[in-house]
Amino acid sequence: MEDIIQVPHDSIPLEILYQDDMMVAINKPNGLLVHRSPIATNTNTFAVQELRNQIGLKVSPAHRLDRKTSGILLFALNTESLTHLQSQFENRAVDKTYHAIVRGYTEDEGLIDYPLTNDKGKTQEAITRYKTLKRTEISVPFGKHATSRYSLVEVYPETGRMHQIRKHFAHILHPIIGDRPHGCNKQNKLFLEKWNLTEMLLHAIEIEFEHPVSGEKIKLKADYQSEFKRMLGSLGFRG
Repeated sequence: MEDIIQVPHDSIPLEILYQDDMMVAINKPNGLLVHRSPIATNTNTFAVQELRNQIGLKVSPAHRLDRKTSGILLFALNTESLTHLQSQFENRAVDKTYHAIVRGYTEDEGLIDYPLTNDKGKTQEAITRYKTLKRTEISVPFGKHATSRYSLVEVYPETGRMHQIRKHFAHILHPIIGDRPHGCNKQNKLFLEKWNLTEMLLHAIEIEFEHPVSGEKIKLKADYQSEFKRMLGSLGFRG
């Protein structure tokens, strides 16, 4: 059964990071679906609909962002810009940066080259690079250990497979906190019971791409959502 995920109240507008006549970018909250999906029947709130109502224009998502992932999401305002933006994503011409809090101490830098199988049974190349920004050890017993260790990582997916970052960090045994079903159920239970955390700690923090008309490079950055900030403090990453 799919988790019941909290979505923003209708009265809270989406945070718009950038807007012109061709495109708009938002800082998507955790739990907000990009558009309607037959596999998600527990919500009637979608980013496409919410943004359309907010700005009064038809919008089309230029790429995907998991429901449980927060951060930068690009929308096109016409067919021309949609085609151009989607082409950049397909040709790996977009630089995407994510931040995640994961279990354990990760290496200073790493390359995860591990093929993934999509929902149609096709196995595809999948490559993720990352570097560790900070590590923390807190006095919270877990299993046979007297303390708990976590890392804040900056992630650069070179391919764009479904749930790629989530699956890749689970593969190297450093699952993202709050990830279901790819993460660690025992860690997720710990965070729910101790910190009342129900969200996944994966955030699309930065993106760089070419403007669909002018051709100039645009770099956008999205601040962490409130729960990500709270957990940075609770786990001792700050200060």
